[in-house]
Amino acid sequence: MARGSKVWLNGKVLSVDEARISLFSHVIHYGTGAFEGIRAYKQSYGALKGKGAIFRVREHMERLQDSVAIMGFEMPQTVDELVQGAIEACKANQFDECYIRPIAFLGDGPLGVYPGANPKVDVAMLVWEWGSYLGDKGITEGARLKISSFIRPHVNSVMTKGKISGQYVTGVMAKSEAIRLGYDEALMLDPEGYLTEGTGENLFIIKDGVVKTTQLTSILNGVTRNTIIQILKQKGIPVIETRFTRDEMWCADEIFLTGTAAEITPVANIDDRKIGRDAGKGKPGKLTLEIQKTYAALVRGEIGEFPKSWLTSL
Repeated sequence: MARGSKVWLNGKVLSVDEARISLFSHVIHYGTGAFEGIRAYKQSYGALKGKGAIFRVREHMERLQDSVAIMGFEMPQTVDELVQGAIEACKANQFDECYIRPIAFLGDGPLGVYPGANPKVDVAMLVWEWGSYLGDKGITEGARLKISSFIRPHVNSVMTKGKISGQYVTGVMAKSEAIRLGYDEALMLDPEGYLTEGTGENLFIIKDGVVKTTQLTSILNGVTRNTIIQILKQKGIPVIETRFTRDEMWCADEIFLTGTAAEITPVANIDDRKIGRDAGKGKPGKLTLEIQKTYAALVRGEIGEFPKSWLTSL
């Protein structure tokens, strides 16, 4: 993983060494920050061929603004300014294809839980080159998942529509547990025992040609999730947003995860149970591979049926 040597911080491009924050920053003590994960891809077709383009950057920046608003703070930049900051960070590091991490956070200020009225929000953009989040083997052969012993908190304990830094501690513990036990990722249940999502990915299951994904009440509204729902609908494949249980998931024909970092990752095994039937058991399914291929073509500009605004040139 090659990190960029420069970052964008509060409207200025600085070297990594120059971009420092205080140990008295509120975010370090209480997790009062919000972040996004965005990818830029080198385009292989059309007017942008050979150039880098960021995929659905506006939707990500709108969600970042929403996350800050959920915490009750005021974002200092407009969506347009945030998009421009992401472009500048990529260009400063000469990356055509990379992962972009915008983060908005409370910096140096009062050190009680209450940060004061109208606290200043700092905003940074970091970039790095990042391959498959769950590994190349996970992408090609399918990931191994574990249903976590850690429960996704109640919707009034965490704000599910915000990608808020402090809320990810439970996910850190769940994923660490899964890795220790030999799995690639953890799946979280809600307080009533229904499936929610992974620690950084949304969940889809396929049974008898019908695709189901967790309803938005208990999960983050993933940009990649939304993209896949639109791809499926464009292909004429039914998509149902609903709750489902672990035993329904175990009986699925195919399962896959979606996320900016994970992209489209097939699931081969959950709790040492192979997913699927007969000769395809424990292997990526046909529809999953078709969706994976379509998504890879879409983000590189090879498919024209979707909004042109989804790709922002660097």
